[in-house]
Amino acid sequence: MNHPKGYFWYNILPMKKTVYLDNNATTRIAPEVRDVMQPFFGELYGNPSSMHAFGGQVSKFVTRAREEVAQFINCSPDEVIFTSCATESDNSAIRGAADWHGTGMKVITTAVEHPAVLQPCRRLKALGHEEVELPVDGKGQIDLERLRAELKGTKNALVSIMWANNETGTVFPVEEIAGICKEYGATFHTDAVQVAGKIPVDVKKVPVDMLSMSGHKFHAPKGVGIFYVRRGTKIKPFMLGGHQEAGRRAGTENVPYILGIAKACELSRTGMEAEAVQLTKLRDRLEKGILETCPDTIVNGDRSHRLPNTLNVSFEYIEGEAIAYHLSDEGICISTGSACASGSLDPSHVIRAMGVPFIAVHGSVRFSLSRYNTDADIDYVLEKLPPVIKNLRELSPFGPENDPTTFS
Repeated sequence: MNHPKGYFWYNILPMKKTVYLDNNATTRIAPEVRDVMQPFFGELYGNPSSMHAFGGQVSKFVTRAREEVAQFINCSPDEVIFTSCATESDNSAIRGAADWHGTGMKVITTAVEHPAVLQPCRRLKALGHEEVELPVDGKGQIDLERLRAELKGTKNALVSIMWANNETGTVFPVEEIAGICKEYGATFHTDAVQVAGKIPVDVKKVPVDMLSMSGHKFHAPKGVGIFYVRRGTKIKPFMLGGHQEAGRRAGTENVPYILGIAKACELSRTGMEAEAVQLTKLRDRLEKGILETCPDTIVNGDRSHRLPNTLNVSFEYIEGEAIAYHLSDEGICISTGSACASGSLDPSHVIRAMGVPFIAVHGSVRFSLSRYNTDADIDYVLEKLPPVIKNLRELSPFGPENDPTTFS
């Protein structure tokens, strides 16, 4: 592979074959997105906040991008704020609400949130706010009556519950949650990172107050996010400095990436329905093949309410890290959970919160598909995975005969 000058500082290692099934961690940039971005790295480099016409012409593109994002989630363009990623959007929602309300706010979240939500919520607890992490059942769902009980009698409450879980694909009943929050006067934020481009998001139908998305989860580049704030929602800016984003988020606009995420929104808006059918078919075939060829395997999450692209399974008696390592040798890319938490050898906090049995909790892996996956990819995984599972179990000291739960 030939690279232009400047690429001397790294080498791309050739791979014999790559089957990428880690799309909940990040996705390939769509060619159409890359093409839209290209001019803004070159001749259209003006600052959209400048007074002159050269910058002004760029500002018009940002305005159109904001309109496209607004159409994608069915809101007004002035309710869209561009950020660097969903982590920034999550922090802006949680810390922005706390800054507005001052001391004495109650923040309610779940035990299975992404760290970008859990960590800011726990930080608020350390600063003196009340924090509640709702437990989940074996399917990864919360008890809505428990949410009602926590909100009852609370004056200043922020509820932050994800639309869909990044590890299991479990989809939460956000429309009902939004209704409960409205009933009790609570502000509702949802991390919608994993649903972007996979299932429709309509903030008029699902009246959330704030919503976070990240471009690289649906074929836009890393480094750009969406922060939706319903008009009238009371928060203070998280990023201070300039006047950009109508004074709600300081910092010179990342124009190429803003145009990229807008194009990704357009592609998803027009192709989502057909893509969901394709992904569901592939995921279900993968699931069926794994269960047929790999005994002692558990499917994690709510199989009736989950994303079309996500399959999380636990293989009993072995470790997910070993499975991922051996599949990587075959060019198959999967995850043992959230890519943001990689490096930890502890079981996933999501899987633990769901009460997955001890013999399976360490053996959880996630397969997450995208529009670029094919039947041939599934065939390849179903060819390579069963021997890996069989070999690891033969080497494992934790087989059924050593199951600690059977000790007297």
